[in-house]
Amino acid sequence: MSSTDPEEAAGRAAPPASEDGEPEQRPENTAPDDGDGGERSAADEPEQAQSAWRARQDLLRHRPSFTFGQSARFDGDVVGGDQHTLTGGRVEGDVIVGQTVYQLGTGRTGAASGEIPADTLDELAACFSDVQPGDTADGGVLDRLVERLRSERLLVLAGPRHSGRRSAALVLLHRLGVETVRALDRDTPPGELAARLDASCGYLLGELDHQRTGELREAQLMAAREALVEHDGHLVVITGPEPRLEHVTIARWYPPPARHVLHAHLRHLTDETAAGRLVRHPAVEAFLHHAPQPREVAAFAELAARHVRGEEGEEALADFSRATVERQVQEWFDDPELHLRDKAFLVALAVFDEAPYALTAELGDLLYALLQRTEDPLEPPRVPVFGTSVGSRVKLARARTYTAEEPTEWGPVPQLNAAFEDRRAALVLLREVWTGHPSARPGLIGWLRELADDGRPLVRTRAAAAAAVLTARDLPSAMALLVHDWATSPRPHRRIVAVNTLALAHAMGAPGVPRIVRSWCGADEPFPLRWTAVRAYALLGEERPTEALRALRDAAAGEDSHDQRELLAEAAESAALLLLSDARAPVLAQLLDAVTGERSARDFALRAFLAAAGWSDGEPGDTGSPHGRPELLDRYGQAAARDSAADAEERHGIAVMWRAALRDHRHTRAALAILGDWLRVAEDDPTAEWALAALLPALVEDATDHARLTHRLRTVPPDEDGRPRQAAARLLAHLSFAPAR
Repeated sequence: MSSTDPEEAAGRAAPPASEDGEPEQRPENTAPDDGDGGERSAADEPEQAQSAWRARQDLLRHRPSFTFGQSARFDGDVVGGDQHTLTGGRVEGDVIVGQTVYQLGTGRTGAASGEIPADTLDELAACFSDVQPGDTADGGVLDRLVERLRSERLLVLAGPRHSGRRSAALVLLHRLGVETVRALDRDTPPGELAARLDASCGYLLGELDHQRTGELREAQLMAAREALVEHDGHLVVITGPEPRLEHVTIARWYPPPARHVLHAHLRHLTDETAAGRLVRHPAVEAFLHHAPQPREVAAFAELAARHVRGEEGEEALADFSRATVERQVQEWFDDPELHLRDKAFLVALAVFDEAPYALTAELGDLLYALLQRTEDPLEPPRVPVFGTSVGSRVKLARARTYTAEEPTEWGPVPQLNAAFEDRRAALVLLREVWTGHPSARPGLIGWLRELADDGRPLVRTRAAAAAAVLTARDLPSAMALLVHDWATSPRPHRRIVAVNTLALAHAMGAPGVPRIVRSWCGADEPFPLRWTAVRAYALLGEERPTEALRALRDAAAGEDSHDQRELLAEAAESAALLLLSDARAPVLAQLLDAVTGERSARDFALRAFLAAAGWSDGEPGDTGSPHGRPELLDRYGQAAARDSAADAEERHGIAVMWRAALRDHRHTRAALAILGDWLRVAEDDPTAEWALAALLPALVEDATDHARLTHRLRTVPPDEDGRPRQAAARLLAHLSFAPAR
């Protein structure tokens, strides 16, 4: 695909000319017959195909970041890049690097009560980071919590899972100076809590599960505090970030900065000098960039210490970082306590990463309803309307929210977007849900099909991107279950989703995509498949432009029919996109050869050229013009400004094509209409006027050329206020000299 800026907006496509030179309307696609011969409703009207230029602009604008760059080729789903699913790898609570197994833990305390060994507490306190969000010159957060626990006896510590809250609770008790710390069963009924606090020690109560034990109420906490005072004990209760506690003051816990956590662990495992050097290591910097959790940092510190001792190589550090995101995805799907709605939201966030949060939540609930049908086909799907906050969902997903401008057809609008903290998570999650959890496929397929029919370009593009991940991962299944159905649909928007899927899958390394597209171009293939292949060449042909143009000309050739005329229009637009791509030099050379060839080849080349000439590079108003600057005119102006040998060749080719279009009676009227659009743009855009001033003299080789262009410049309609076009008058001066001889 072209390297054009993804934020470019759609321009206007010029229709090809008819036999008499009039602009020809693009043929409409026929929708399936309603079968009864009756009148069609408005919803049954034939769907007009989106132009190739607008479709490409939507793709560039809305495709997710994981479909390009290194993100698109994130190696396998198990440490070391092995090409199989997480389910098949050894990730049950551990991360494996080389011959070493590092426990990351589950973030939960054990089911039974028991004393925590003193050496465990000493080890934890020695490598715990004192740097906390909220620290001030008057004292640190940890010191304030210790004093609060000392005076109040009972502290409720609320924070997200895997934020280091359990370690923090143990460190608080350790710094308080208690001799013994006991972990209480997290399933302890609230009514029995006070009876368990019968010794002079510290207590830790793991995250409460109110669904099993009931909610912990104020009266029960007061009874627990009285028992603690009586027996000289202290208790820390761990809860989630939004606990259901009545009239209870909560201490909020936030994970300390990962860099400080790592430095504290490395200082304990090595020494201050080695710790400072390791924190600046490129592989360590890359690991910290992905916002790891404290438990992951602790395990990584052990590996880094082994690296310092020469027991692990550089590659192990990079492998560990990849393993953490893979294990997190596995943990989400395997967690029986994580609600199906939350898992559906995670899948939706993977598809709509860096997109508006409200859209992600809306479509995540749609997926949730479809997955419910798989789990219980006899029960109607039910989606709760309220009850889940933005904050809790985002924390669960290890994501963040931010405000950004979302491009729309009406211009950019501010939106609250959501994105994974680790950019690799989206790609890994989509691969895993498809290959590791096949029971989810019926719901996921139905969901992607609904997304492909959505009226919003962002949604359709993300459906294609998700399908591309699945295609790159499992080509036979994705082609059979999704892509082929879209490619053979009578609805053009579905075929465009198929085109985008193939293009993105090819960019992500899916095998055989060019071969698939070539096979669909065959004359014996049904019209929708040939249409899809023709459109696909617009995005895939940049790699092999000669082969692509040959295939497009062959697809456009054939007996005159409604379908063949449409294929000709589509093939011309695909060639036009290639003319505006990074492969424009060989494409322009081939179009120039075709202009001097037989009639059908000449007609095809001029259709492609005029289609490219009619497309603008930005939204109206981006250049000061209500029309947007034409892309081909902008290219000509840039080439004129640089004036290298290659630029001179490009300028010459564009001028030759313009002269051929203006002189061909089948295309003269359409060419003059497009030239008129360029003149109207030049009225408000000095850069466009400068480019036209450089181009117009090159279009005059004889008196007929001069007369045609002079007439066009003198007959430009006035602006909306009835004022004459000043730019046209200035440009006319460039043609006032004798024509070139």
